[in-house]
Amino acid sequence: MGFNDLLAARNILKSSIEKSRDIAVALDKTGSKLEKTSSSGLPYLQAAIHDVASKCSIYEIKSEIDRAIGPAAGALKVLGLVYELQASLETDPRVAGLFAYINDVKRLQEALKLLVNNCRLATTWLEDVVRILGNRGTADGDDFGDWYLGRLSTVMKKLEEPQGKEYGSVVLSSAIDRLEHEYKSLATESRSIDHFPSPDAIQELQAIIQILAANGRLDRCISIYTEARVENARATLRALSMDIQLYETVSSQTVESYIDLWDQHMEFVVRHLLHNEHRLCSEVYREVIGSGHDDAWMNCFAKIASRCGFMEIFDFASRICESKKEAIKLLRLLRIFSTLDRLRLDFNDLFGGRFCIGIQNKTRGLVRRVVRETCGTFRGLSVQVELQRAWGPPPNGSTPRLVRFVTDYCNHLLEEGNSSILARVLEINRAWNNNDQIIKPVNGQQLLSFEINNIIKALEINLETWARSYEDAALSHLFMMNSHWYLFKRARGTELGKLMGDSWVWAHEGSLGYHAVSYMRESWEKIVELLREDDLTLFPGGRAVDRDLVKKRISIFCEAFDNMYRKQSKWILSDKALRWKICQLIVETIVPPYKSYLQRFMPAGGLEYEIDVGVKHSGESLENLIGTLFQLPKLGKHSNSKCTDLIVINTSADHVIDHFPSTPAAAC
Repeated sequence: MGFNDLLAARNILKSSIEKSRDIAVALDKTGSKLEKTSSSGLPYLQAAIHDVASKCSIYEIKSEIDRAIGPAAGALKVLGLVYELQASLETDPRVAGLFAYINDVKRLQEALKLLVNNCRLATTWLEDVVRILGNRGTADGDDFGDWYLGRLSTVMKKLEEPQGKEYGSVVLSSAIDRLEHEYKSLATESRSIDHFPSPDAIQELQAIIQILAANGRLDRCISIYTEARVENARATLRALSMDIQLYETVSSQTVESYIDLWDQHMEFVVRHLLHNEHRLCSEVYREVIGSGHDDAWMNCFAKIASRCGFMEIFDFASRICESKKEAIKLLRLLRIFSTLDRLRLDFNDLFGGRFCIGIQNKTRGLVRRVVRETCGTFRGLSVQVELQRAWGPPPNGSTPRLVRFVTDYCNHLLEEGNSSILARVLEINRAWNNNDQIIKPVNGQQLLSFEINNIIKALEINLETWARSYEDAALSHLFMMNSHWYLFKRARGTELGKLMGDSWVWAHEGSLGYHAVSYMRESWEKIVELLREDDLTLFPGGRAVDRDLVKKRISIFCEAFDNMYRKQSKWILSDKALRWKICQLIVETIVPPYKSYLQRFMPAGGLEYEIDVGVKHSGESLENLIGTLFQLPKLGKHSNSKCTDLIVINTSADHVIDHFPSTPAAAC
C-alpha cells in the first residue's frame, strides 16, 4: 500500500472527527446501562474491534486506524442500548411507570435517529479500514486478513441493520400503540359528570399527547379525546333532564312552553359545560402549542361543541324563526334575541378561530334572521289589526277580543324586559338598512313608539267602523262604552298609557261618558216618556183621573220595559264596575219616575192597585230586574268559548295574550 493511500485514509478520518464527537456525547449519556448491555453478539463484536486495534499497533498507521475504530465501537454500544430499550418497552406502561415508559420511548427514538444518521458513516470508515488492512496484509505477505477481516465484516453487517428504513419501527409503533391505549383510558376515566380531571391526570395526558403528536398521531389524540368528552357532556345533559331529542321533535303548537326551558339550557351549556370543555382543551393540549400544532386544542374543542348536544339546542331557535308569522311569535323572538345577546361575550370567547367558523356563521345567521323576523312581525301588527276590521264587532256589544289582545299585548311589549330588547332590535335593523322608509325616528325607542301608535290608531279605526255597523244605536253606544272603558283601565298607569300620553288616556274616559249619555237617550229614556200625564184628568182642572188610561199607560210602559229588558239581557258589559255603574244609571232614570207615577195616580200609593188591578211591576221589581242586566255568560263545566283556535299565554297581569285569529271569532 502506497503512501498516497494512507494519506487519503487519514484525510477521511480527520474530516469525520466532528461527527464522531456527537456519538461520544451520546455514549456519555447512556451511563452505566451501557456496561450492562446483554444483547446477543455485541460483546463479541466489541472484542473484535479491540483485537483489530491491538493488531494494528505493530503498524505505523495505528493512530489513523484508531480514529475509525472508536466511532464504530461507539455505534455498537448505542445499538446495545437500543436492544435494551426495546426489551423494556414490551411491558405495560402502568407497570413500568407512565413517565418512565414515556422517557424510554423518547430515548429509543433518539437512539434510532442517532444510529440511522451515523451508522452509514461508521460503516464507510470500517470499509476503508478493511481495505487498508487487506492491502497491507497482501503487500507484506502476512496472513492478517482472514480471521480479523472476517470479524470486521461481521461488525459492519451489524452496523448496516439500523440503516434500513423499517429498523426499530415495529417495536416503536407497538410502544406508541400502548401509549395511545393508555391515553384513551385516561380520557375515559375523566368522563364522570361531576369529575374534572386532576392535575396529575392532565399532566399524564399532556405527556402522552407530546409523544403521539411527534409521531403523527395528533388526529387520533383529538378523535379519542373528543369521543370521551362528548359522551361526558351528553351524560351531563341527561343527568340534568335535558332531553336533546325533544328540541328536534317538539311541534310548533307546543313550542311556546319550551322557550323558558330553552333559555335555561342554552345558558347552562354555554356558560358551564362548554366553558369547562374550552378550558380543559387548552390545558390538555398546551404542551403541543409552539410545536406546529398551536390550534390543535381549538380543533378538539370545536368538535366537542358540534357534537355534545349544543347544536341541537341552538338549532331550536331556527325552528322558531321558521314558524308562522303571528303576534305570539314576536315574544318568542324577543326571548331568543335576549338569550343570544346575554351570551354574546361568551360566544366570542368560546368560538374564535378557524375551526369554529361553522358555529360563527350559524350564530351570525341566526341573529340576523331573528332581527329580520322580529322587525317584520312587529311592523306587521298594525296590518293584522286592520285585517280584523272585516270580521265585524261582537253581536252582544261586549269588549272585542281584539281590543283586549292589542291592549294587553302592547303593555306586554312595553315592559322593561321586552321594550329595551325590541328597541335595540329595531335600531340594529335600521342600521343594517340605510334605505329604511321610516326616517323621522332616530333611535330604537322612537321606532318602538312609532309602531305602537300605528297599532293603536288602527285599533281605534276598527272600533269606529264596527260601531257604525250596528243597526241598534243603543247597542252601538254600549259597544263603545265597553271598548273605551277597557282602554282607559288598561292604559292608565301602564307603559302603554305613558307612551300614548295622559290626554289620550283620559280622552277614553270622556268618550265613555259621552256614549253612556247617548246610550240612555237611545234606549231607557224613551221608555220613561211613555209615563205621560196628559189627558189623565176627566175634567179640566179637576182631580179625578181616567184610571183606565192610567192602567193602559202603565201596561204600555211595562210592556216596553219587558221588551227592552229582554233585548238588552243578551247584551254584555264586560267590566263589573262599568256594569254596576250603568245599571245604577238605568235605575236612576227608570225607577223614580215610575214610582212617582204610581204614587200619584194609584190609590194608597199604588200598592193595593197593583194587587187588585194586576200592575205587573213595582218599583222594587224593576230595580231587581235592571240589576241582572249585562251579565257575563256563565260557562258550564265542559263549556268553551267560541275562540277555540287562539293560542294563549299567561302574563303577569293574569290576563291572556292571543295571536291574531283568522276567523270571525276575533270579535267574540
